[in-house]
Parts: sequence; C-alpha cells; structure tokens
Amino acid sequence: MPKPVNFAVVGLGMGQHHCKAIARARGARLVAVCDTDEERLLPVAKEYACKAYTSYAAMLKDPEIDVVSVVTESACHATMGIQAARAGKHLVMEKPVDITPGRIQRLERAVAAAGVKCACIFQSRMDACNIAIKQAVNAGKLGKLIGLHGSLPWYRGPDYFAGIHGTWRATWAIDGGGSLMNQGIHTLDLLIFFGGAVESVCGFHDVHNHNIEAEDQAVGCLRYANGALGTMTILYASLSEYLIIFGSPIGTEGHSGRYFATVHDFMVEGEMWVYVEGEIDRTVFRPGDHATLKARSAKGYRIEGDSWMLEYAHGCIPAMLPAGVWDNLFSNLDFRSLWWTFWDYGRITVRELLRGKI
Repeated sequence: MPKPVNFAVVGLGMGQHHCKAIARARGARLVAVCDTDEERLLPVAKEYACKAYTSYAAMLKDPEIDVVSVVTESACHATMGIQAARAGKHLVMEKPVDITPGRIQRLERAVAAAGVKCACIFQSRMDACNIAIKQAVNAGKLGKLIGLHGSLPWYRGPDYFAGIHGTWRATWAIDGGGSLMNQGIHTLDLLIFFGGAVESVCGFHDVHNHNIEAEDQAVGCLRYANGALGTMTILYASLSEYLIIFGSPIGTEGHSGRYFATVHDFMVEGEMWVYVEGEIDRTVFRPGDHATLKARSAKGYRIEGDSWMLEYAHGCIPAMLPAGVWDNLFSNLDFRSLWWTFWDYGRITVRELLRGKI
C-alpha cells in the first residue's frame, strides 16, 4: 500500500474547508494544523485527531509533514510559502497566490530552487459543467470564440468584514482589493480558462454599499490574444442563478412557462425552434446562437434530437420549480424523477448557501 501524503494546514478560517477536503481525499492524511487563535485551532485539531501548532516556524520543522496548505490572509501567502519551500515542503496555496506580481515571482523562484511543487486553489475549473464548456470550446462546437462575459452577483454582509478575523478583508494592504480580488478571482480565472491568454485589460471599480476600503463593485473589459472580447462584472448583491447543460438525445417540445427570472440558452449542438406569443413565424437557433427568455415572458419551443445548450438563468429560481416538475407530479406520475430534481437542486443550493452565496 503506498505511503499517504501528509498535509498540514495553516490558517483555520477557510482552512477548515481544506482540512475537510484532505480528510476525504484518498491517499491524503491531515497530520497538523496551525493558527494563532487557539479558539479556532484546538477544536479543529481535536476533530481531525492531528497535531496543533500556534507557531508556523515550529510546524515547518515537523518531519512528518509533506505538504503545507497556506490559507492565511492574502498578503501573507508568498512569504509563508517561501518559508515552507525552504523547509522542503510542497505547497497548496489558497487563492490568490499573493497580492503583487513581485511577491508571486519570489515564491516561484523559491519553489524552483527548493525542487518542490506548488499549486493554487482554483476549484471552479474542476466543476463538471465548466469542464464540459471547456471541452465544447476546444472542440469548436461553439464556433469562433468572439466574446466571453462573466458576472458574479454574490453578497457579503457587514459581518464578513468585522471581528478579529474579518477586518483584513477588502483592504488594499492585506487583501489586495475587495470583490474582484477575493470572490471574483474565480470568475476571472474561468474567463481565462475558457478563452485563453488575455492581451489587454481596462476597467473601473468603486465602493457603493459597504463601509470598506477596497471595491465592492468592479467592471472590466478584456481583449484576448485570439481576438475575442470579454467583459466581467463583479457585484455584491443578493441574487440567485443557475448554470446547466440542457438538451435531449431524442428531442422535446412545449411551452416555456412564465418565470420571475431571465433565461439565456447558448446553443452548443443541434437545433432549437422558438416562437413568441402573437407571432406565427419561428426563429431557429443553431450552434453559436444565443436565445433569451426574458422574465415574465413566455415562448413555445421545439428542440431537435441530439441538441444541447448551455443554460444560464438569473432571478427568482425557486419560483421556476413548479413549472419544471408539473408533468412529473400531475401527468406521468414520475415521482422518481421528481425526487431527483428536488434532491439535485436542494443539494447544490444548500452547498452554495454554506459558502455564503444567496
């Protein structure tokens, strides 16, 4: 049986999620945790039956540790990573790697000199839906890529920026920024993941609805090396959304329903016919086309066999569920599909609520 990889985690705010992931990962073992706050440190050490350190330097001397997860304040990442690399430890860095290019480059040099490995947390790339989008882009199923647009309407309340573990957030010196640097970095990473290298950037940022130093709203425009244009809007707001791959191998047709949400369908493969209330002519959507169903409007549709699309909706998503399950409940009595619909939606929704997304 291969020897497990022994991990240590420093910083037990978001670091508690690292502990949970390590404990669940095959071939990994959590052997130590470190935090200057013993009220956070000791319960975590007890939960995972591992060693507890209040001194980072002392923890790095532990020969049992193979990998250190650095999950402290953003401006400390590179310095702590360099210390771990010089101690011969591999690294997992919570995003961002640090808040300035110079610090990140110093970490890169230290990692290379020590001959250790270093990875950064950008877990959105591992999401099954995002992998499917990436594969569709690479296979040319979306045609020529001319634009990418990202929006992140997450909300962070005042408590997020308060208390002994919150005052560093949304500061230029320690967090390196606000909504863009801390939450929006994942959306930015996906724009690069899907679209490739960015050639130039321009943008604006400001504070609108929080008593914080750095931005709570940022808007950027990107020009990709391949000629595509992209936009990104990062907001703190209380909104709901979903993103799914939707379609059918045999085709389907019907009435869209009328929702308190706007639905966008980006055709990946196949064909969709749509007609609008009061009209007799259909509109045909093919790969690369974008269909929009505005909130409180309705359309008739027909989806051909082997047709698939990327569907994104934003608005009051729970209000859409009755229309989505009506046939299962009152027509075909397919309670198994009904159960799985609510199970999948509920499971994902609860997961996002635990992450702070409303």
